[in-house]
Amino acid sequence: MPPQPDRSLIERVTRLAGAAPVAWVRRTGGYSPAERWVATLPDGATCFVKMATTDLTADWLRTEARVYENVQAECMPRVYAWEDDATLPLLIAEDLTYAHWPPPWTQRNVQAVLEALTEVASIKPPSFLPPASETIFLTGTQWQSVAEDPAPFLSLGLCSESWLDASLPLLLAAEATAAVDGDSFLHMDVRSDNLCFGDEDNAILIDWNHCSRGAPALDIAFWLPSLAFEGGPLPEEVMAGAPEYAAIVSGFFAARAPQPLIPDAPFVRRVQLEQLSTALPWAVRALELPPLDPLR
Repeated sequence: MPPQPDRSLIERVTRLAGAAPVAWVRRTGGYSPAERWVATLPDGATCFVKMATTDLTADWLRTEARVYENVQAECMPRVYAWEDDATLPLLIAEDLTYAHWPPPWTQRNVQAVLEALTEVASIKPPSFLPPASETIFLTGTQWQSVAEDPAPFLSLGLCSESWLDASLPLLLAAEATAAVDGDSFLHMDVRSDNLCFGDEDNAILIDWNHCSRGAPALDIAFWLPSLAFEGGPLPEEVMAGAPEYAAIVSGFFAARAPQPLIPDAPFVRRVQLEQLSTALPWAVRALELPPLDPLR
């Protein structure tokens, strides 16, 4: 028998949807332990169900729902119901199973994401969103934290200590010039697992729990390492002449990829290392640094 949600979740979805689902399919692949299901209703319609399972996932889901309540955009999924239970909030949204989830990437897909990010940046951000400089993505100077304690980064084996000593001054200077402040609405977690393409190849972004306000270039810059890792174009082919963003993005992943696993999101460090593997060469090319000399 296929897996089923527990009775309390079934009862909540039945009440919110107005009918008892006749089938359930568990969705996997997310980087947090939130429960994810696709429910089929008696009329054949389907919906996506996400329920928090921890305090952290509850906070993330509340932020995401609050964004949906305050922002409407073509690049967002439709939301059908929201219930903020004291411990386990629940969101029911559009089922995007039918969509194309990259990779592989096409040039049209890349252009569709850029168009979606242009739309996002044009939206007035909700007042409750923090400045990008105060989020987990940009708190502190990323290469500065590596400079203060290089051992974790060096343990990844991506370069030698001599390479780091020679390159750090240029990396630190470049990231200090990156514009991060601004009044644009930012998704700040653009990756292939957080976006898909509809029937007309329009990009749809999901997981809006890390939103902030800042410089629109940030959304593009933080997306590019994962795009390149998945066989898409190199970062500079999408965002030319941006050595400061190559520095700040590579610094983010350099500082975080070697950190301990996050219990609520155990696969994040692996993904950050994958992104570092393309972000660091981007910085090397953009800043004309010495060639990387990996130790393994």
